[in-house]
Amino acid sequence: MELIGADGVPRCSWGNSAPDYATYHDEEWGFPLRGESALFERVTLESFQSGLSWLVILRKRENFRRAFAGFDPERVAQFTDADVSGLLADASIVRNRAKIEAAVTNARATVELDQPLDELLWSFAPDPGSHRRPASMAEMPAVTPESKAMAKTLKKRGFTFVGPTTCYAMMQATGMVDDHVHGCFRAS
Repeated sequence: MELIGADGVPRCSWGNSAPDYATYHDEEWGFPLRGESALFERVTLESFQSGLSWLVILRKRENFRRAFAGFDPERVAQFTDADVSGLLADASIVRNRAKIEAAVTNARATVELDQPLDELLWSFAPDPGSHRRPASMAEMPAVTPESKAMAKTLKKRGFTFVGPTTCYAMMQATGMVDDHVHGCFRAS
């Protein structure tokens, strides 16, 4: 795919594949994100994305926010079996029992952490000077040593559905790494 979108803006090629992607790429992807609810949302949504197109998740994000109490980990940690059943009946989100239960499990794990979630997650961000900007999408890794370490630590702390690929996607989305390709207007 070309770096130049139909709107004439040079961006990572995936950002040119749909208008929703262009907006997400230009206004959100790769921006440093902090805060427990914001990062819990990203961990949750990246987990839901596993095996699906991110576009599906992106287009349902407001429904996910409603269904998961604004991604307030304290509130989601209190979800019951009846809440899970209600979510399984909610056609406005992805209705996957394992992923829904993982969101509740991960909320409970977040509440039990001995440090804020954003501090824990950001502790795995590589030194910006050590991260090499990809020249093309083909050079973009799916997994890194940092994402493997993050996944391992999260699993030890009770999180589920957080493998190294999911963790790396979350690291990219939240600005822990800057994977805007050379030539993209967002590449710094």
